[in-house]
Amino acid sequence: MAVMVNKKDEMIMRLVHYFVTEEDYSPIVVNGVKDEIWLQNQNGPYKIVRINSNYIHNKEQFEYDVMKLKNVMGQVKKKTLSWSMNALNILLDVNDGVSLENQKNISSVSLKDVDVIENQEILNFYPNINEKLMKDEAGLDLMINVTNDINKKTEKENRVYESIFKQKKIVVTNVLIAINVIVFFASFILTQGNFTVGNMLNLGAINYYYLRNGEIWRLITAGFLHGGIMHLLFNMYSLYIIGTQIENFIGKKKYLIIYFFSMICAGLMSCALSTNTVSVGASGAIFGLLGSLVYFGFYYRLYLGSVLKNQIIPLIALNLILGFMTTGIDNAAHIGGLIAGLFIAMGLGVQRKENHSNKMNGIIVSLLYSVFLIYLVFFR
Repeated sequence: MAVMVNKKDEMIMRLVHYFVTEEDYSPIVVNGVKDEIWLQNQNGPYKIVRINSNYIHNKEQFEYDVMKLKNVMGQVKKKTLSWSMNALNILLDVNDGVSLENQKNISSVSLKDVDVIENQEILNFYPNINEKLMKDEAGLDLMINVTNDINKKTEKENRVYESIFKQKKIVVTNVLIAINVIVFFASFILTQGNFTVGNMLNLGAINYYYLRNGEIWRLITAGFLHGGIMHLLFNMYSLYIIGTQIENFIGKKKYLIIYFFSMICAGLMSCALSTNTVSVGASGAIFGLLGSLVYFGFYYRLYLGSVLKNQIIPLIALNLILGFMTTGIDNAAHIGGLIAGLFIAMGLGVQRKENHSNKMNGIIVSLLYSVFLIYLVFFR
């Protein structure tokens, strides 16, 4: 039995096959639309490609169609936390008398067939489309081959995402928590539970004058000291919640680099902004982990966009606000660690989203940031 596929459906299948398998676009589920395919790629020349097979018979219908497109773009923009968004609007059935006018961030093109695409707007951004479009098959063979190729691509991507997001054995976070707890009980014994400023300085707390005197090791020791049981419990709970996520998403080696770089920068920022502060605690490093989580979440915002917007960013903002409103909290260290974590995460890169240019920029800004803090503490 022969299976007939109309020309518009064939065009849609060929275009979807090309954008998914060759240009790394992924389908978007858009409710309430008919005879439309929506694709997205946050790193593509167009972040959205929309293929519409509905008949556009006059100017008014085209304008209404663009209005619908803008509405969906706004929804996707919010979901993906994007500052800007552009769309390629491919229309497959347009009355010859309708003039397609480009809008801000929207390029509308009409295609009557895909045997040879001559539209310059498409060729400018997808120059290999004519060579890569599937053209030999038709009918049922086209449907089967397109479906198989897209399924293979999707399965491969799903395996990559699963390797990133699946639960892994937590080692680094547990070791860091154990070190903090051991150091706390050791300091409790040594001070007989009297966590005075003098005792904390003797144990390795950070202070501007001690650092200027050459006691650089305090940048590390201060990050493992705590001024009381509640201070320890709050920081270890935060480290457990945030650290396990970072260890899962980014990996153990990168996690350690982020943790200690943030800890050091947090201590330097604390001393740079206050010469009288005596600071202890893991919170500067923990804020660095939060900064790296923001960077990771931005690249995987299709998966973590709502978590990033509704949980992580509000958590950071709330803690910083509390730090400014409450005495005894070293907000300078928190800000210093947060910035450091964001910068060094950029330098280390994010799995499958790594970009050599971004990594180089991250390394450069991390070096400049740390050198600037060193200058403020030791040379100004």
